[in-house]
Amino acid sequence: MHPQDINIADYDYTLPAEKIAQHPPEKRDTSKLLIYDNGNISETQFLHLPEHLPTHTHLVFNNTKVIPARLFFQKPTGGLIELFCLEPAGECTGNIALSLAQTECVQWHCMVGGAKKWTENTVLTACHAPARLHLTATLVKQTPHSYIIALAWQGGSTFAQVLQEVGNIPLPPYIKREPDAADRDRYQSVLAQIQGSVAAPTASLHFTPQVLADLALKHINYTKVTLHVGAGTFMPVKAPSLAQHTMHHEYISVSRQSLEEIINRLPTGIVAVGTTSLRTLETLFWTGVKILTQNYTSLAIAQWDAYHLSSLATTIAPSEALLALLAYMHTHSLTHYTAYTQLLIAPPYRIKVAKGLITNFHQPSSTLLLLVAAAIGNNWRAVYHYALNHHFKFLSYGDATLLWVSE
Repeated sequence: MHPQDINIADYDYTLPAEKIAQHPPEKRDTSKLLIYDNGNISETQFLHLPEHLPTHTHLVFNNTKVIPARLFFQKPTGGLIELFCLEPAGECTGNIALSLAQTECVQWHCMVGGAKKWTENTVLTACHAPARLHLTATLVKQTPHSYIIALAWQGGSTFAQVLQEVGNIPLPPYIKREPDAADRDRYQSVLAQIQGSVAAPTASLHFTPQVLADLALKHINYTKVTLHVGAGTFMPVKAPSLAQHTMHHEYISVSRQSLEEIINRLPTGIVAVGTTSLRTLETLFWTGVKILTQNYTSLAIAQWDAYHLSSLATTIAPSEALLALLAYMHTHSLTHYTAYTQLLIAPPYRIKVAKGLITNFHQPSSTLLLLVAAAIGNNWRAVYHYALNHHFKFLSYGDATLLWVSE
């Protein structure tokens, strides 16, 4: 079966509102951990994760950092407009770092709360912004999925600094409260480093310096990759089948050193920390397949590329594909491989690079749940049934799972 033929109703389940965590646990590593291994389900606390990973396992983290992407502006008539910055537009399209470094003006694709009350070229003034910034927003145009907004300010600050000073942490829509001061810390991983996400890679929220130290005692080290998480990660599949669903794209960046570390640790077993890390690893594999088979006009991985290339990849080992990408980086003098990925991982997809996945519990009818189903098959239902009946909390601030990929 091709994933285009999936009936999304088969990946629905009832998620009661009280099961959705509205706040993080008091301490990151005291969250619960469900362990799935070859049909067996058990549970523990996350702080005991090192006891459940084989010695020399290698973790791959997403080191993206959430930006305070929610901004509030006031119309000349006094009405409020909320902006949720999604990704750069205009001259900085496709380059988040460049956009965040601008010092006078930028354009961003945004979701707009109250858009019907805002006409083009009407200039809004930011609420609660210091007078020295004089931060303004102008509606440029509407696109099929967002609005392009021009933001301008004074004083020489970078846009990253403006967001830190004026913006609010963009908690997911299923967290029914306003962000508080604690969210600035708790909605970031302890390994968060590269600014650019509008949502946290939530699997890594459970890790603490102590857990990382305990892992190191078992010779379990880690590599960092970057995937900037977009708002599309929250979107359920609304079409009846995947054939009518357009997968969101996200920016990835992987250094040559990180790629070398991943290749070297393949024999001891890779565990992806989060669906974003897994999506990055699998994107790297299919990029290598394109290079080896010379079957591309672009190395970027589109929604169905993995399925179109599957017949060509049957004899290509993960190490071979990743080495091909590494050679490509050497040939083109690239210190980092950067691209957008639109890869959709859904049954009957077989995970190529990782042996395990650490992740949270995901929304019904979501592409993230489809990824889990690709990793462990129909047993995802047993995992979620167990969690719902054993007091686990779901979604971004909820509990974690360690899923060993089905052979």
